[in-house]
Amino acid sequence: MKMIQTCALKTLWLIALSLMTANALQAQSPTPAQEGPKVATVEISPATSEAEVGQKKSFTVTAKDEAGKTLAIEPSVWVALPVDSAFADEKGTVTFAQPGEIKVIAIVGGKPAFARVNVRAARLARLEIEPASKPLMVGGTIKLSATPRAANGDPRNDVAVAWTSETPSIAIVDAAGFVLGVAPGKATLRASAEGANNTVTVEVLPGTLRSLSIGTKTANARTGDVIRFMATGIDDKGRPTQNPSVRWAVSGEGAQVDSDGGFVAERPGSFVVTAMSGNLTVAATVVITPRNVERELTLVGRAALKEQAAEQWIFGNYAYVSTISDSLLVYDISDPAKPKLTDTLKFDAHTLNDISVSADGKVGVITREGASSRKNGIVFLDTSDPAHPKVISEYTETVTGGVHSAFIDGHYVYLTDDATGSLRVIDFQDVKAPKEVARWQVESPLVTTGGMQGGRYVHDVQVKDGLAYLAYWRDGVVILDVGNGIKGGSPTKPQFVSQLRFNYHELYGNGWLSGAHAVFRYKNYLFVGDEVFPEIFDISGKNRIPVRGVLHVVDVSDINHPRKVAEYGVPEAGSHNVWVENDILYMGYYNGGARVLDVSGELRGDLYRQGREIARYWTGAEDGFRVNTPFAWGAQPHNGLVFFNDINSGLWIMKLGNPRTDTGSTTEPGR
Repeated sequence: MKMIQTCALKTLWLIALSLMTANALQAQSPTPAQEGPKVATVEISPATSEAEVGQKKSFTVTAKDEAGKTLAIEPSVWVALPVDSAFADEKGTVTFAQPGEIKVIAIVGGKPAFARVNVRAARLARLEIEPASKPLMVGGTIKLSATPRAANGDPRNDVAVAWTSETPSIAIVDAAGFVLGVAPGKATLRASAEGANNTVTVEVLPGTLRSLSIGTKTANARTGDVIRFMATGIDDKGRPTQNPSVRWAVSGEGAQVDSDGGFVAERPGSFVVTAMSGNLTVAATVVITPRNVERELTLVGRAALKEQAAEQWIFGNYAYVSTISDSLLVYDISDPAKPKLTDTLKFDAHTLNDISVSADGKVGVITREGASSRKNGIVFLDTSDPAHPKVISEYTETVTGGVHSAFIDGHYVYLTDDATGSLRVIDFQDVKAPKEVARWQVESPLVTTGGMQGGRYVHDVQVKDGLAYLAYWRDGVVILDVGNGIKGGSPTKPQFVSQLRFNYHELYGNGWLSGAHAVFRYKNYLFVGDEVFPEIFDISGKNRIPVRGVLHVVDVSDINHPRKVAEYGVPEAGSHNVWVENDILYMGYYNGGARVLDVSGELRGDLYRQGREIARYWTGAEDGFRVNTPFAWGAQPHNGLVFFNDINSGLWIMKLGNPRTDTGSTTEPGR
């Protein structure tokens, strides 16, 4: 095996990639039958070094026998970890795609050698300044915000931004970006950081405020509720001024007020919200009570699997469960207390991942990875008899490298291609002869061969109202027009709309595979779940796997400028798949088990700390693959029940109890 990437990194999903990396390293141990000189020591040079994102560095290996004689043996394996942060070719040249500590590994004669590289973040390419939302009055203040970005578009929050005013006679600005209007006119303000700079123009209007108010003097709400304060004033000529520029502040621990006057609290208690402009100050008090949304999550039934579970799809009276193996399991759930296995379909695959059924219930699609034939792709199923689905056809022509996720919309399947990190659109109007009609991908100068090799990797896709939402791993979230019309896109001609990037190294640090993993659009929000795994782990091993990852809440009201407004993170656990319905979010939170969250109203801040959790359930089981260890994959509400699938313990069928009343009792349906 010349290098791990040639056989593993091109074809398999992220978990399989890391698993095969670990297995390959272990498999290189020498055996008694090994021919040739015996290797005693292996060293990589340089053993420690530094680099910068975008650079390449060459490494050499020296192997010696027990007598200290140098051996002329080439490495059988070169690999760089984490695999989504760097790529090693077969000659030992490593391309660095992400910052942090990179481990370079070479194996010669069954013996590994290690080198460590400290990779600096890419230099700043630009500073983006959010324009002032409104003009200032003399004496008024406004807060400016600048986002430093690297060449690949990642935000860099580790960079200090310096502010200066080029017209201090009109407006001045302090180190935090607070602007004070001095005199009427237009002021140019400059932000600078690490050689990058940008300017913004702020208009200062004549006149000063004589009085200031923010409406009500007191307000009451629950934790997590957003209260919008709006400032109004009277200028020195007696004219009313709506929403003048003010600086907002809040006193009291566990609450925030944003620059638009939006207030939200994480903790119950009393808070004081203050608006300031010049020498004018006005305040309001807020009394916050606990959210109290807890409900019971009761077990109705469970299907324990002999194999590790993967995805699920629930429709009608049937549940389809794929496996981290070659089996698709079909359950009759007409009696949810006793799910009954009605069929098992076998496929050539290491992992059957995504499974879904068309809206009319007649066609199913399952994705494959790791087939022995190297023909992965997708398989179409006839589900007109849901208890016994039959294979109709398959599509492998352009996606033999493996498909992780797929989404059915009409007679199109939008799927993720492991080998190239691209989105493919397959038309199955003639389900016996499906054909590819479109391909779209982000462009990355660091991509070499294979989608995951330190470059692009699209992990999940959802299509709603003619817009495709892509979880594009290190490239964050990408939104495409595939029929909405805003950019002239269609299923056969996807058009770019917008993108939101996150800095995953800043979020999670060294030694983690991390990126945008799951997407779900609901109302004006896009829920984006990160998946964060150790750089090497064994999905088939019995040891607990530590995982991390939060769920980002992105406001897509302005589809051209998505912005993060909130997040949901479970301490010491990692997010996975999510489903939202009727203002309730259901998700598998890996080792955090099953989770249910209240997402009603406007969302801002830390949803976990706000007490928005409705319920949780420990999906560990004594008969589980990993004993008493939850590894919840996802959730789907269906016919008044909630179905949670857990890699370790199978399918859990739950009933969410009714909301509590003020007296502590629960309400009955219809009352």
